[in-house]
Amino acid sequence: MSETAIRARITGRVQGVSFRAWTKGRAEALGLEGWVRNEVDGSVTALFGGAPEAVAQMARALKEGPRWARVDRVETAPADIADIPPGFRITQ
Repeated sequence: MSETAIRARITGRVQGVSFRAWTKGRAEALGLEGWVRNEVDGSVTALFGGAPEAVAQMARALKEGPRWARVDRVETAPADIADIPPGFRITQ
């Protein structure tokens, strides 16, 4: 099975609520690679790559987020698997 990748933009109360750490933990548990970062507009952006079902599970999980977050919207778009760095990290 080939790998797939998505870029996600999450809006709501998603900064200052451990959203990036939660995302990293969930992505690693699913065996995904990529990154997550805060944006200046208050949103969070993430890039995920891996097995299609794991990427789909992560996309669904982003709609909930950690318990302190309030997710208003998750926008996803296909991404190039070649752009996914090894491992999963929180970036600036």
